Amino acid sequence: ELARAEADAAEARRRLEAAGAEPGQGDDRDALFQRAEQLERRHEALGRVNPLAQEEYGRERERLDELSAQRADLEASLEELGRLSRELAETVERRFEETFEAVSTHFEEVAATLFPGGAGRLRLSEPDEADEEAVPGIEVELRPAGKRVARLSLLSGGEKALGAIAFLFALFLARPCPFYLLDEVEAALDDTNIGRFVELLRRYADRAQFIVVTHQKRTMEAADILYGVTMGGDGVSQIISRRLPREAADERALAPA
Repeated sequence: ELARAEADAAEARRRLEAAGAEPGQGDDRDALFQRAEQLERRHEALGRVNPLAQEEYGRERERLDELSAQRADLEASLEELGRLSRELAETVERRFEETFEAVSTHFEEVAATLFPGGAGRLRLSEPDEADEEAVPGIEVELRPAGKRVARLSLLSGGEKALGAIAFLFALFLARPCPFYLLDEVEAALDDTNIGRFVELLRRYADRAQFIVVTHQKRTMEAADILYGVTMGGDGVSQIISRRLPREAADERALAPA
């Protein structure tokens, strides 16, 4: 009996050691056997050991590190893009405010020339909250002599043309360019207003070159050089040119209509 008990105890110790458990002090034999059986069942539930598990773990760990590095790089890039976007928005807003202030100041000066006794201004307009598609914009307001202030869209054709010319020259003064091409911008003007338009051309002729496409005789008389297209006797178009003396051109441009 004693030998069998010792054999059972040895078997129990072996099974406990195989299961990786340490017997506690004072545990009886039945409790040890029960504990060993529980550990064996857990061991069987784990299934067979995969000999390639460690290698697969290494590959997956390497893949995880790679993805983590890519994620960190993307997060850094997003942060950099966000910073650049904020800087760009601030730059655009600042430059718009500077340009709008300059154009608005020049527009008032030019409008006073084109509308003697009148005035003009540029105003930032806010969209109607009820209109979801509306966007902020710039409203051109003019007050011809003897009239109330009105938006550009409510003025006559000639007044609209003068307002558009005033806006173009305001842009020119705020952001000058070497030359400008004006295609029949004064077509809707009468002789008096054409004289005011020519006065603007002469005033700023020393700052830029103006190339004007026109059918108005008054505008042609104010030019330094005239270029025309005519039909020759053989039916072929020809280009002719003529240079006008500056003094004579100035006298004709300033002569009353």
